[in-house]
Amino acid sequence: MLVEQIMKTEVITLAPESTISEALNILNEHPIRHIPIINKERQVIGIVSDRDVRDASPSIFQQVKTAEELNNQIQTIMSSPVVTVHPLDFVEEIAAIFYEQEFACVPVVRENKLVGIVTEKDMLYTLIQLTGTNVQSSQIEVKVPDRAGILPEVANIFGKRKVNISSVLIYPYKNDPNYKILVFRFQTMNPLPIKADLKAAGYQVLGPDSEDPAL
Repeated sequence: MLVEQIMKTEVITLAPESTISEALNILNEHPIRHIPIINKERQVIGIVSDRDVRDASPSIFQQVKTAEELNNQIQTIMSSPVVTVHPLDFVEEIAAIFYEQEFACVPVVRENKLVGIVTEKDMLYTLIQLTGTNVQSSQIEVKVPDRAGILPEVANIFGKRKVNISSVLIYPYKNDPNYKILVFRFQTMNPLPIKADLKAAGYQVLGPDSEDPAL
């Protein structure tokens, strides 16, 4: 899945000369947590979060300084430089940026101009879509040898039952490089026949009734 498929293209922005007061008003009026700061060429030169703005805003106990501090330019508190992504980047790859950098959002740029934004909420919803948990379905985890051709072999068992597979995930089995876990999400509310077929074919189905002593 590409970034352009999940990014928001209607992005509220501010110029570096805008005031903290303007940013505060935007955050109060819109359900957003970050505002990209762009120049006249729509190049991203900074970003501010709701926390940045509120930390820079005076306390209600500092009424004398309120007007002066809120009229400071937003560029005085923005974070810069800004990590950006391209619309044709893979979502799965930029997920690492969110995790490693602990970002809550990243601007999306094409030819050095802002074209969208992706938030951690967008990433979470995309994960839900990729795993198929947004549709009514069942899930089965199967422990299999880590060898070529194993995925179509197991998937063929679902095909014989004419069961529609919504998603497939693959992850390592603990620290054992000889095995993988295949996670199938499929569109039926009764997984028992599939479980029986898998076990009859010699595959180990993981779960509460698993015989794996390591679980």
